[in-house]
Amino acid sequence: MRVLQRLVLPVDRDLDVLKLYVDGRMVRGEEAVAQETAAAEDLAGDSSEDAVLATRRGVRIVGRRSLVVPLGRRVSFCTYFNAFPASYWRRWSVVDDVRLRLRLRGEGIVIVYRSTGKGFTQRVTQLHVDSDVAVEREVELPLQPFIDGGWYWFDIVAGDRNVVLERAEWCADTDRSQGSTSIGITTFNRPKFCVEQLLALGEATDVLDVVDEIFVVDQGTKRVVDHPDFPAAAEALGEKLRVIDQANIGGSGGFSRAMAETLDAGRSGYVLLLDDDVVVEPEGILRAVAFADLARTPTVVGGHMFDLFNRSVLHAHGENVARYRWWMVPAPHTFYWHDLAREGHSLRETPWLHRRIDADFNGWWMCLIPVDVLRKIGLSLPFFIKWDDIEYGVRAREAGIPTVPLPGAAVWHVPWHSKDNDLDWQAYFQERNRIISALLHSPYDRGGNMLKESLIMVTKHALAMQYSTAELMLLGLEDVLNGPDGLHDSITTKMAELRRLRAAFPDAQAKPDIDDFPRVRRRKPPKKGREPLPPGNRKEMIKTALTGMTRQLRPVGSSPRTHPEVTVPHVDQSWWLLSRFDSALVSAADGTKVSWYQRDPARLRSILQRNAALHARLVKDWSRLRRAYRTALPDLTSPERWRETFGAATPPVAKPAERDAVSGESDTAASEER
Repeated sequence: MRVLQRLVLPVDRDLDVLKLYVDGRMVRGEEAVAQETAAAEDLAGDSSEDAVLATRRGVRIVGRRSLVVPLGRRVSFCTYFNAFPASYWRRWSVVDDVRLRLRLRGEGIVIVYRSTGKGFTQRVTQLHVDSDVAVEREVELPLQPFIDGGWYWFDIVAGDRNVVLERAEWCADTDRSQGSTSIGITTFNRPKFCVEQLLALGEATDVLDVVDEIFVVDQGTKRVVDHPDFPAAAEALGEKLRVIDQANIGGSGGFSRAMAETLDAGRSGYVLLLDDDVVVEPEGILRAVAFADLARTPTVVGGHMFDLFNRSVLHAHGENVARYRWWMVPAPHTFYWHDLAREGHSLRETPWLHRRIDADFNGWWMCLIPVDVLRKIGLSLPFFIKWDDIEYGVRAREAGIPTVPLPGAAVWHVPWHSKDNDLDWQAYFQERNRIISALLHSPYDRGGNMLKESLIMVTKHALAMQYSTAELMLLGLEDVLNGPDGLHDSITTKMAELRRLRAAFPDAQAKPDIDDFPRVRRRKPPKKGREPLPPGNRKEMIKTALTGMTRQLRPVGSSPRTHPEVTVPHVDQSWWLLSRFDSALVSAADGTKVSWYQRDPARLRSILQRNAALHARLVKDWSRLRRAYRTALPDLTSPERWRETFGAATPPVAKPAERDAVSGESDTAASEER
């Protein structure tokens, strides 16, 4: 019998994640001690371990895989990490039936449930347990009814005595052997985060049984090996750990290095890509490998993303590319930012979570890729960052390789709304790589509506006095028009060029405090005391844009150059608001810094003219560019071409001051470089 999924519980009993593992009242701390004492006294004459561990009012976790359900209490495993995602196994694997195996003792019943793709719950069967010693119980369960969606799970109801669940496993008969994976972690100046991840992997010894090697591709100047806790991580992982130093060639460069090293080693059936700034549920690695082992065809297996700062929030469940817009969107009938711990939002109470979804790609915060897929479609495009994982998933799908975001495999990651990805230097890569991937894969002539959206977005940034962002996007357009030949060569040099470009713009110069700037001084109060309101419809939006453009093109007086007119919180920064001012202090997404936006009519005029000209060239040259990029794709993604780039990516030498700073590193997850 192959174990597909084991019941798992949070060792640290974190209240923020508890609802992801078990649905039932839990106790801990002083309350647990008091209730355990009361339970022992009330259960006079019972000196068993159950009486010592159990409580009367709540379930008690007693290990990574076991818990105690006190007499008369109930616990459910209709939860994200412990319900069994039957529909995904039904659709993508060779498994026809699954077996639930339980080991437990005490007196009570186990009730097995299933759900439908519509989210309706159905009772399947129940088992009675009455034994003072641990007994095994098994239930054979078919997967046939799960084409559209649905889960299996079980509840435990304790009777006149406590029930101790020692373990639970979902298994299947198979003659396929267990595969193994290498892990690739790309890191840039986050040694603390990265080392903590290595330590967690080192403690998950059962997970290491399926791991051949862990590649840490270190592209920063604050080295992982210089962190004071690295020796402990290295000792725990032993020969499985290899740190590779190379120049900063972005996430695509780091992950492609891990792909190439896995191919060269020839030991693993898969490579698992992990971001450096994630907290992984180690059990998800075992589940991803098991799923890939039993998949009908080679399959990319993705992990879901939870919010690192709000840990019960499922940030991304599954994503697609909206073909006409060529932009990432949640898969149909799914939603971003779903809080599973919120009242009425649990797995049992959320019908859309019971539908099986199909995805175009999975973010490389956690993504398991079969080596056979690497051989068939190559490595990542040399994108540095942005759209590398999206393009790879779309490319794989066109080659007949599905991507399956697997429920129960997940990481906690810094959420997108805590980053200024669309405003800072990353705007260049977002624009360039989006268009290149559309040239490669869009089914619509000239990318559908994408170029129109791109034209509008550059205009909006310019109207909002975000001139550095607009200029970076225009540079991205120019580089697309230059063709694919320079993609690999520029991956080692482009960051320096972007930094030089941004340095000339006030909106890119940030300071840590509002008081670091001159005092806010508004020349005229709002007309009739009314603050601006967002345009309510298309007609109002066009009118607001024309009015804002007319105003932004007028000469600027002296006062806005010496004093900002207004402060704008990041949540309120928008083109329709900022276009009404001559200057403004605008805070960053992470709340750590402020920039002074200042109106520049000459710059705006230049941006608008070049924006129109470059988009017109893209429309005219679309067919030619599409042929060029599609012809170049096999070479751009080949291991051989990437090895040349790795050879040119000489790592920088860390300065002594930077090495010394590593041990005192901040816990902040947001690094500007990656």
